[in-house]
Amino acid sequence: MPTYPLTALVLRKTKLGETDTILTLMATDGTQVRAVAKGLRKPGSRFGARLEPFSVVDLLLHTGRSLEVVTEARTVAPHAGLREDLDRTAAAAVVVDVLEKISLEGQPEPRLFGLATATLDALEGGTLEVSRALVVAFLVKAMAMHGYRPELESCAACACEQVAGGAFSLVHGGALCPSCGDLDPSALRLPEAARSWLAYLLGSTMARVAAEPPPAAATDDCFTLMRSFIAYHLPARLKALDYYAGLTS
Repeated sequence: MPTYPLTALVLRKTKLGETDTILTLMATDGTQVRAVAKGLRKPGSRFGARLEPFSVVDLLLHTGRSLEVVTEARTVAPHAGLREDLDRTAAAAVVVDVLEKISLEGQPEPRLFGLATATLDALEGGTLEVSRALVVAFLVKAMAMHGYRPELESCAACACEQVAGGAFSLVHGGALCPSCGDLDPSALRLPEAARSWLAYLLGSTMARVAAEPPPAAATDDCFTLMRSFIAYHLPARLKALDYYAGLTS
């Protein structure tokens, strides 16, 4: 049975049988990997608390018939602070839930891992007041990497640059100019401040967002817009995002 090393972010744990656990992981190349940690739920398990969600770990895996098998695990970045506070846990849960939905086995997207770890680092080290802005920044960046980059600088219908706020079309994938505003009766309201700040979040590093977050009102507008954008483009329900929306509303 081949053995190989893997550095990965733990996205989810699922019970298997009496004592085993299935881990959903995202490797550094952005691919999703599922592996069994045998005996993880036994008292005194040799893996201890190293395989918790939000943790970055170095693993040694055996290739099994249907799932990989964890034989060794070493913590790289535990992100323990994200599991000790409800608000930070809820924010981090949005990150791993989205990653679980958009990462795929055998389909690499290396930028996702860097985005994920930068976001978790910022959430753990930043204040609770900036967590919502970091979540929005993660959402818009992750969707862009997944192939759904919202058009914010020009009209998504006619490509003109007269988009100083107004409407955002989920169908067309971005802001609409005044002339195209009637093309989509279901278009969402897009205040100019929200459009400008969402473009800022898309183009900024997580460290910069943590240091210079948008005003609370603009963050709320951006969050509402991105939640609708994700619901339109991703077929799976994101329970963590729904919970976080209720927690921070």
